Amino acid sequence: MKHSVALVLTLASGLALHAAAQTSTPAATTTTAAAGPAKIAIIAFQPAVAQTNEGQRAFADLQKKYTPKQTQLKSLSDEIDKLTKDLQAQGDKLSDAERAARAKTIDDKKKQLERSAEDAQNDFQNEMNELYGALAQKVYDVLNDYAKQHGYTLVLDIAQQQNPVLFASDSTNITKQVIDAYNTKSGVPAPPAPAAGAPSTVPSAPRPAGSKPPAQ
Repeated sequence: MKHSVALVLTLASGLALHAAAQTSTPAATTTTAAAGPAKIAIIAFQPAVAQTNEGQRAFADLQKKYTPKQTQLKSLSDEIDKLTKDLQAQGDKLSDAERAARAKTIDDKKKQLERSAEDAQNDFQNEMNELYGALAQKVYDVLNDYAKQHGYTLVLDIAQQQNPVLFASDSTNITKQVIDAYNTKSGVPAPPAPAAGAPSTVPSAPRPAGSKPPAQ
């Protein structure tokens, strides 16, 4: 049952980051600039998308949407655990037919849990991919405008697992500036601070595998 329970719990934690990490970043546009010294900046693009006010609100709403399903799956998992313990405790007192019937009931419920958890995980990931993709494109548009306005000739994404940046000073990191610029453009207010002891709904910075940075 550990595998089933773990599958259930992914809906509440790391699935959001995994889904976001598997979504391609928007294709970059190129512009012709006058010859001159290069001005380079870095950004953690996927964390920037997730940490915008709009991203925080959208991801939190999506997690809330799937809370009832998570609760349902957890209840079914607990029921299976109880039935399994009861069978183990009473097995030697039951007839062969009763033991077989109870074992079949447990097996059927395990299969139901696996199917339901897999369906919920797929639905969640699909919605997360759509949400992230749409928001990432809008954030990229703001990044593109910001880079042009401030004269950057190249912006590197340091959130990529195989990024080429070995060193960069803090002054070249425009992640916060782009987040602030997007929040101003979107007009979405910051979400209320979580209550003491409550988990934050802001995804931490992912280290994605397999996704590609915008082509320069």
